Amino acid sequence: VIQGSAADIIKGAMERAHAAIAAAGLESRIVLQIHDELLVEAPLDEVTRVSAIVHDAMVGAYDLDPPLEVDVGVGDTWLEAKS
Repeated sequence: VIQGSAADIIKGAMERAHAAIAAAGLESRIVLQIHDELLVEAPLDEVTRVSAIVHDAMVGAYDLDPPLEVDVGVGDTWLEAKS
């Protein structure tokens, strides 16, 4: 039940993030979902804006108490972004 719920939450977050990125007219794109993470490619001038969009989409994906905690990392590689 827990894994299924987590999968539903990340899928909802992905849909929300994709829609918000498109609505903002950004070039950024979600390229990969790994467990509870989203990997986004973004031009340098969009990084701050798309980071906020994805963060908000993930936090708001499901109403929990306490609320979902989301960390955003940025880097040229996945390893850099996770550090």
